Amino acid sequence: MKNFLMIAALLIPAVTFAQKPLPKTYDLLVGAYTNGKSKGITVFRFYAETGRLAYLSQIDDVSNPSYLTVSADSKFVYAVNENDKGEVSSFSFDPKMGALKFINKQLTLGGAPCYVSVDKANKSLFVANYSGGNIAVLPLNEDGSIAPSVQTIGDSGPFGPNKDRQEKAHVHTAVLSPDEKYVFYTDLGTDKLHITRYKPGKDSPLSGVKPPFVSVTPGGGPRHLDFSLDKKHLYLVQEMGSAVTMFDYNSGKLTPKQTVTLLKDGYTGATGAADIHVSPNGLFLYASNRGDANDISVFSINQETGELTFVDRRAINGKTPRNFVIDPTGNFLLVANQNSDVVYVYKLDKNTGKMLGIVYKVEVGNPVCLKFAPAQ
Repeated sequence: MKNFLMIAALLIPAVTFAQKPLPKTYDLLVGAYTNGKSKGITVFRFYAETGRLAYLSQIDDVSNPSYLTVSADSKFVYAVNENDKGEVSSFSFDPKMGALKFINKQLTLGGAPCYVSVDKANKSLFVANYSGGNIAVLPLNEDGSIAPSVQTIGDSGPFGPNKDRQEKAHVHTAVLSPDEKYVFYTDLGTDKLHITRYKPGKDSPLSGVKPPFVSVTPGGGPRHLDFSLDKKHLYLVQEMGSAVTMFDYNSGKLTPKQTVTLLKDGYTGATGAADIHVSPNGLFLYASNRGDANDISVFSINQETGELTFVDRRAINGKTPRNFVIDPTGNFLLVANQNSDVVYVYKLDKNTGKMLGIVYKVEVGNPVCLKFAPAQ
């Protein structure tokens, strides 16, 4: 009896803290440029057991929704409208039917918005304006509608050495820290990753910290970023330098530790690194490269130090892998090939991190952003 009780006691924590089973189906939202075949945002049903995609719906007359974000409760979707007159649009979202309904839009106070993120409480929207060179903070109402911007932040230089690409500030991202106490934004024009303190509900939600930024190699052009699963490291992909820099992270402070290239030895073609993601199990990091490379590099992540070791480099069977996403189960990687009008679904080996064969594909005009939401 005593031994039975001891065994039962050991089993209780495993039962109590067992992870909730992942859904078997998701909605995949595809943002696109609308100067080609696409007219707006397309929604597919994604079957996580097989990697299959099935068309659900499309909302037209959404101009250049090149980046999307989904609210934590999946009730709302926000999309930038990447035009000279920068705007951001809100939609209600029915995850059962995969249907979007337009709510409203607001100016982003900067041209060519290319990234949007939202906090978990659905209180604030953060938009990165690429040609405007700033980020805008826009409050959100309970019905999901967007209020006018209350704050913009940008950098006046000095700018990087590439006179063609770094003639002014070019902001690419506005990313919340895992605890949502900070917002990070990358500036390709100044080769800086900026750090700001976030306090929701304030007239100016973002405030400065010390140090206010970290710099990368001149001409590197910082673009997108992701955090390690344990939240102790940040990984930054540099567009023009086609490299990934790993930082140790602690309460808004970044310490650079390692930089690895995305290019194979002797490569001389055009490049343009784009997207970066850590696998759901935290063991691997993936980064895409455009230009003539058109590939995705895979690195293993040292679970003690966060450092990266090259694993594989996979051609993506298309042109311009601007954005990609790993499904929540970690079994598939989906790539938006902007200039091939197709989204490919690759099978992943979760033990080695390698991308295996294509299991499915769907045609979408100029796809540039992929986002998952649990289906209902």
